[in-house]
Amino acid sequence: MIDEKFIIFGAVLSFIGQISYLTNTIGGKVKPNKVTWFFWALIPLVAFAAEIKQGVGLVSLMTFMVGFGPLTIFIASFVNKKSYWKIHPLDIFCGFLSVSGLVMWFLTKNANLAIMFSIFADGTAGVPTVIKASIAPETESSTIFFLSGINALITLLAITIWDFAHYAFPLYIFFLCFLMVILIKFKAGKILSRIISKSK
Repeated sequence: MIDEKFIIFGAVLSFIGQISYLTNTIGGKVKPNKVTWFFWALIPLVAFAAEIKQGVGLVSLMTFMVGFGPLTIFIASFVNKKSYWKIHPLDIFCGFLSVSGLVMWFLTKNANLAIMFSIFADGTAGVPTVIKASIAPETESSTIFFLSGINALITLLAITIWDFAHYAFPLYIFFLCFLMVILIKFKAGKILSRIISKSK
């Protein structure tokens, strides 16, 4: 395990990635899906409040950063019309599932179940962006996901109490970011699509 203070360093890395994505959004270089980024802001910030209530401590800084960055990006997506990404029925459906997860989160009295539902809500909200990264990786930037993934990894390495409340959300964020980097940086979705089309 590493010193818990490294979590602050991880948060700084995450912030750098968020600034990069934010400037690309304002400049119209990336096109964030508004449904995804709205829920990616809302859910971690609520989860952050829940973690503080559970006494998670400094580990919760990662969760805060995971929510704060998307909030600024969601707002910035309205600044430049070039950063617009059309909302599809799938986006609305995933948004509905995400809201359902949030409702279940608020209704449950069990802290671990609440965290599980928060991950479900965040994951379903991210589906439209995962699909977009698969078919149009040029509309995304891998920097924010790469640095946020490192932030999550640092957080995991700094955890001293290995219970679900401490490790579940950072672990989920790490794997989500890993997937997004593979899809955006290495265009894995397009490569897989070409392989499938050639095999037919």
